[in-house]
Amino acid sequence: MHSFIYSFANCPVQISTEHSFFHEIGAAYQVKSVPSLLISTSSSDIDYELITDPVNTKYTPRPQLETLAVQRKLSEALIDCDTLLFHASALAVDGKGYLFAAVSGTGKSTHARLWREMFGDRVTMINDDKPFIHIGSDEVRVYGSPWDGKHHLSTNTSVPVKAICILTRDTTNHIEKISADEAFSILLQQTYRPKNPAKMVKTIDLLIQMTKQVSLYRLGCNMDPEAAVVSYEGMNHDS
Repeated sequence: MHSFIYSFANCPVQISTEHSFFHEIGAAYQVKSVPSLLISTSSSDIDYELITDPVNTKYTPRPQLETLAVQRKLSEALIDCDTLLFHASALAVDGKGYLFAAVSGTGKSTHARLWREMFGDRVTMINDDKPFIHIGSDEVRVYGSPWDGKHHLSTNTSVPVKAICILTRDTTNHIEKISADEAFSILLQQTYRPKNPAKMVKTIDLLIQMTKQVSLYRLGCNMDPEAAVVSYEGMNHDS
């Protein structure tokens, strides 16, 4: 058994696993602290990941599968800490967080790369795939996580979220502010959704609260560098 203490979204949690792989990819998040949460995985948890998604996990080694079990259990636990795991590419510019959400294959990571190319050292990648979002009473913050996509782009840091942008493909680049009602369906699709009914109710409540605190946009974009400028300027127009 391998066991270490980590801090995710400012919540200390002790994670115990059968294999060491998770602790290798999560090393940047290790802390010396008294844990508020305890999470452990077993062979049956790894088997569950195989059963849940047999096509995509058929050839995945068990140590890597265990990281999915950790992700699932941690995501469930952090809901009680007003924190959600969100499928998005999250970055910061000048200390403000921007999240790009879309169905898989739309180009979230590509668009984030355009921001890095256009804005250089002003950009910090928070997480390129599955950041944590904490919804507080007066602020929404995005945090890094070890589940950072195929390019492994993440930073163990956090920033307040300025805007969430839903990406769509288009031949021209344009951005519009949208309502919470327009955004809610895609935001829910991109959020970890627990099977526990009570936790699912709280997840929905947290998403509703988030949409009241954060500006929401829809971006139609191509893969030209101009797309990064259009989206940045659109989300900072009020500033």
